[in-house]
Amino acid sequence: MLRCLYVDLDGTLLGRGAALLRDADGNFSTAAVRALEACHRAGAEVVIYTGRRETQVREDARLLGQTAYIFEAGSGLVVDGELEWLTGGLEPRDGLSIHDQITACGAPALLLERFPRQLEYHEPWHVNREVSHLFRGLVDAFEVDELLRAAGHDHLRLVDNGTVHSRSAALADLDQVRAYHLVPRTASKAAAVARHMQIRGYEPAECIAVGDSREDLGAAAAVGTFWLVANALEKDPSLREALAGRDNVRIAEDRNGEGVYEAVVTTLAEGR
Repeated sequence: MLRCLYVDLDGTLLGRGAALLRDADGNFSTAAVRALEACHRAGAEVVIYTGRRETQVREDARLLGQTAYIFEAGSGLVVDGELEWLTGGLEPRDGLSIHDQITACGAPALLLERFPRQLEYHEPWHVNREVSHLFRGLVDAFEVDELLRAAGHDHLRLVDNGTVHSRSAALADLDQVRAYHLVPRTASKAAAVARHMQIRGYEPAECIAVGDSREDLGAAAAVGTFWLVANALEKDPSLREALAGRDNVRIAEDRNGEGVYEAVVTTLAEGR
């Protein structure tokens, strides 16, 4: 029985232009809505897990009729109006947000200095964030993590949250542009999914997650089945390497909302 769907927004549930009613090519599509309807009919909860900031996700969840959501790449979890920080003890204090505290430690400035023409703030979506510093560009996240450790910032990590389309002239020569979140090391979408499951009393076999990025893929460790939408591998073929040893990962034939619908109806049909 399916009790919960954890689903990413950009590049997954949403189509071109981050629209719920558009597919990957920009054509009108109700696939994403039909996926949500199928969950509703089955009595399954839907939980957004995304890198977007809390104020955005709160409204997104309201529009979808949901009361729980995960924001800023797993830094925060809201369940029925109650907020829980999943940032390893790093919380707002003395009038400073977690984002402010990360700024003060010097890590964001270090990354921008060490990776010129490879990394920049993801304008305009990098402002008004409570936790993560949001960048775009193309770097090796593992290399960045080694740099952070060497510089004494081992309490932070850089999250690869998939491809984006916007870039400045400074990044024009890059083969592709990806979104990155600088977050507390303990924060992750996987940990937030696991925490929500614990609160609700869900078993892994009762839950699926759908996404399009390496960070989304981490949720495979918490749920019964993780689905990658087809566009994930189209944009990042190296994701296939990350699938090694993950027996509970399936790849949808369709992209974006159509892929989410495929994951939901397949799960429901196989559970009968």
